[in-house]
Amino acid sequence: MSGAYSRVRQARDNGRPTGLDYIKNIFDGFIELHGDRRYADDPAIVGGIATLNGNPVTVIAIEKGHTAKERTYRNFGAPHPEGYRKALRLMKQAEKFGRPVICFVDTSGAYCGVGAEERGQGQAIAENLLEMSTLCVPIVSVLIGEGGSGGALALALADRVWMLQNAVYSVISPEGCASILWKDSSKAETAAESLKLTAEDAKSFGVVERILSEKEIGKKEFYHRIRTLLTEEIGELANDLDLIGKRYERFRRIGTETVIKESV
Repeated sequence: MSGAYSRVRQARDNGRPTGLDYIKNIFDGFIELHGDRRYADDPAIVGGIATLNGNPVTVIAIEKGHTAKERTYRNFGAPHPEGYRKALRLMKQAEKFGRPVICFVDTSGAYCGVGAEERGQGQAIAENLLEMSTLCVPIVSVLIGEGGSGGALALALADRVWMLQNAVYSVISPEGCASILWKDSSKAETAAESLKLTAEDAKSFGVVERILSEKEIGKKEFYHRIRTLLTEEIGELANDLDLIGKRYERFRRIGTETVIKESV
């Protein structure tokens, strides 16, 4: 099995911590908020208010669940439009009250069922990208497992994007890519290598700023380390007077020759 596809398998592993695990172990006093105020609540995206070392923050996570029952309830971490609209509602609320936004991303992609398309899946994702690009509070997004296509990007247009060591970030799944290019999903390993979807690939292109070690993943020490890093990063971003301008420049520079040379 190729190195890249091995990462995909690890990112999908049922034993990996999910979004709610990070929320419960990193933040204090989490209060979940529901609904998009237009259609319904989407269990695939969990969001609300919490504190990080005593400071209020808004936390949003794509949740896959652990057991078969949980995964079915969470739609296997594939959000509907109302999930993205709920996330956007919470981000705009965070902006109103001056709270930083922290997102945990783990999805194979946005749900592509008929109902989701009828309710404006593409528009919901596009609106998130537009609004996040000009949000006046710090945004940090962490890819904790799969980062699939626009479904992941809708919560990752941030000031800082981090990836766990064995997380992946790609425009399409290796199986989907292989099915399109070769009409053969069994060539997923070859596709995974071509997609440059590993954390190291993403960092080399300037897509992410930091790769998080998975040493002691799921243990108290693991969450404490991420809590400390988030506290430091949010503190630094909170003092930046040109947050939106630098966020714009960050995404303009992705994949440029300058970024690649700096990474090397």
